[in-house]
Formats: sequence, C-alpha cells, structure tokens
Amino acid sequence: MDAVNEWLRLIGDGLVHALAQPFYYLALFVIAVIYIRGTNMERKLFHVRLHAWPLLFGRTIAAGLAAGLLLSGLSVLLGTSLTTDAVLWLWGTAVVLALLRLRYLCFAYAAGVLALLQWVLQFGTLEKRGDWIGDVAASLLAVDMPSVLLLVALLHGAEALLVWRQGSKFATPLFMEGKRGKLIGAYRLQGYWAVPLLLLVPAGSGGIELPWTPLLPLISGEYTDGGAVGWSFAAVPMMIGFTEWTRSQLPEHKAKQTAKSLLWYSLAVAAAALAAAWLPALLPLAALAALLLHELLIWSSGRRESEGTPLFVHDGRGLMVLGIVPGTPAAQMGLQSGEILYKVNGMRVRSKEELYDALHRNSAFCKLEVLNREGHERFVQRARYAGEHHQLGVILAPDDRADYYVEPAPGSLLKLLFSGRTAHRREAGYGHGGGTAAMEQAAALAQSMGGNEHAAASESAVPVEALRNADSPLSVEAADRDTTADALAGDSGPALPSRSRRK
Repeated sequence: MDAVNEWLRLIGDGLVHALAQPFYYLALFVIAVIYIRGTNMERKLFHVRLHAWPLLFGRTIAAGLAAGLLLSGLSVLLGTSLTTDAVLWLWGTAVVLALLRLRYLCFAYAAGVLALLQWVLQFGTLEKRGDWIGDVAASLLAVDMPSVLLLVALLHGAEALLVWRQGSKFATPLFMEGKRGKLIGAYRLQGYWAVPLLLLVPAGSGGIELPWTPLLPLISGEYTDGGAVGWSFAAVPMMIGFTEWTRSQLPEHKAKQTAKSLLWYSLAVAAAALAAAWLPALLPLAALAALLLHELLIWSSGRRESEGTPLFVHDGRGLMVLGIVPGTPAAQMGLQSGEILYKVNGMRVRSKEELYDALHRNSAFCKLEVLNREGHERFVQRARYAGEHHQLGVILAPDDRADYYVEPAPGSLLKLLFSGRTAHRREAGYGHGGGTAAMEQAAALAQSMGGNEHAAASESAVPVEALRNADSPLSVEAADRDTTADALAGDSGPALPSRSRRK
C-alpha cells in the first residue's frame, strides 16, 4: 500500500509540475494563433468561416491530452527518461530553429541537431573548462540522446494516429497557381497538438523502484541491478503537428497517406534510437536518420503533388466543387468536394454565370444533377428559402477571371506572430474582369441585405488592403476576388420563400 501511495504522490507531483510548465502554455498559444489566423484567412478568401477556431482548439487540446496519456504509459514501460536540462535543450533548440522555418519547430530537427552536437563535443575537452562554456558543454554531454530520439519516434507515432483520425478535419480549400500560371483548387491540411508527458527521471536512492525492467536502460547497460535504481516522474510538455498541401488528391486521402508516412518514420527512428542505446558509436547515424528521413518525407510529398494531375479544376462536364460551407443547403444536400455540378434545374452549367441563371430559373426550389467522385450521376433536390447562401454554399474551383491566389511558402515563427503572410495580385491579363463582376455582385448583396453585409461587400471591393494583414504561418498570396460572390450569405436574385412558410 505504501508503494502505491508513493506512486500516486509522484504522479501527482508530476501533474502539478506540468501545470506550472511555461512550455505547455507556449505551445497552446502558438496553436491558438495558428487556428485564429487560419479562420481569418478563410474569411478573407471566402467571406465566410469554414472552421470555428475554438472548436478546433478544443479538439486539439482533448486529443493532445489523450495522446499524452498514451505516450506517458509507453515511455514509462520503455524507460525513456529526460532531465530538466534535456527538456530545456530540446525546447530551446526547437524555438531557435523555428525562427528560421516554422516547420523546424518539429522536435525531430532539434533532437537530430543536439545529437550531432553531442557527438562532436565528445572529441574535445570543452566540458573541462571552468567557465560558462564548460558548463554548457557538460550539460549537453549529460543528455541521454537515445532517450530523446526514442521520444521523438513515439511523438511521431502519436502524430500519425492523430493525423489518421483528425487530419482531414483541418483541411481548408484554397486557390493556387499551377505549373502554367493557371489557377487551380487545392487544400491545406494543418493541425497541431500540445502533448503533456510524464517521463521517468533518475532519482538515485531517493526515488521509487520499478517492478519491471525498462527496455532502454537495459539495452544501454545502465540498468543492471534488477530494479535497484531509483526513479521519479517529471512533466515534459511537447508539441506535435503537420502541414500538408494537396492539389491532386482529396484531403481525406492525403491525410491517410501522410499518416502512413509518419508511422514508417516513427518506426525507423525508434529502431535507430535503440541501436544508438546499444552501441553509442551509432548515435550520429541515428541523428542523421531523424533529420534526413524527415526531410525525405517532405520531399516525397512535394514530388507526388508536383507530378500529380490537378484534381480541383473545371472540365467540360461541369463545375468542380472545391469546398462546402458548413450549414448551407449544399451541406444539407450532401454535396462533397471533388464532385461536379452537371445540371442545375435541368440546365447544363459550365460557368458561374450559367449557375446563377440556372438557380434563378426557380427561386423557390433547386434540383441538381451531380457527378460524384467516382463519376456516377446522382440527383439531389431541396427547397430554397430567403437569406440562404446565393450559391447554395458551394465553393467552386477557380476560373480564369480570378485575381488572387494562395501560394505555399516557408514561414518563420516571427512571421507567424507578426506578419503572417503577404498578398500579391495576379499579373494583368489573367483577371479578365472577374474582380469587377465580384464587386458588382457584392454591391447588389449589400443593397439587399444592408448593415453587416454592406461592410463585407465594401471589404471585398478592396481585397488587397483586406489581405495585407495576413494570417497564416505560411506565405499566402491571397484569394480569388470572384469568391466574394461565392461565399457571401444572401441572394441578389428574386426573393425566396421564408422558412416560416415551409409546408
């Protein structure tokens, strides 16, 4: 009974320590900023919110806590241990690297760099100096790098599971520029999780004895007394996340593909970490594996996208659906991204103008003939009501009259916190008057709805100024002004029946 009480006391102390850790709140702050700016970006692009950032934030907190509980159990069983100095080294290096590129905030890079630095320090005598340089070198040499690398592998395994289950829920439709300068539809998948961990910390004779033999100390030869070593628990806040872009796959398929790649990376780094624990001379190879394999994941994903055929483009069959605004008629009718609007109210549609004309044929009802993702035809229909989305809530793939687009580019942590993104207009000759049409439609909406809608229409008339305060950790080159009409609520056409008159 005393042993159980001691375990509970140490775990409780670790949890209290976790609440006092500034790094966990730093991770939550960065995640909140990313989601808030992502929601603001959606408003700038489509004048409507596709994701509610508080919902995303709450979902990531809950999933991060669940992942932390799972990883803490695995880490204790495996014997992964970190000291306070190791946590400071890991977070400090990650933050410094994030100042260069935000994606370097991933702890795979920090662990790889630290492992290589530790290996280099072993060939010198800096730790024997009596000044602060010697103290820093001695602190780094004391870090258990195989444990750090194994922890990185476990984090990426948890990330693979989270991406598999939640990755597609963080997908945002965007407009991007294709190889020949033509705009195409695309998706950005971006999710982050703060993961608090309870890890073992060597405590000598003052800690508890484990009733099992931890794997990592056993492999390294540090655990030879069958449990005589004392251990305690320490809270280690971590942060995991991913950002992917796809223009050739559905976001659901891209998320599954990314999850599989992360799982294989996790297994490879775990094997390298265990090998380095068994034979310390293999530490530089394990560090290079953590770094280079992660870069290989990014390179291979980018190459698949560059070689793939763009999916979200219009063709002769009809209008390609890029996204669906939640809570709109399109969502209620079950329309999905990747489907094609073939006929609307019996009329073939190949442009936005034809779609508007077809919808205005019957202001109280709409019947759609849709080609699903497999190319099969299906029929959906629904009554229309006053105040509903003028385009049923469908976000279409861009056409040749789009004035603005989004371009993925590396961003730094400073750019995320202070500048966000930059906006650039397409070259003259690409627009073909699309912006004028959008402003006219926005003005018509403002006249019919007034108030807040008028403010939204006025904002859409100057998209360069509206988009100048960017809000993505990646470099963004703004949105299609034509989507002003695609995303504003309301209807500039004939009056529709009220819901109160529904039979």
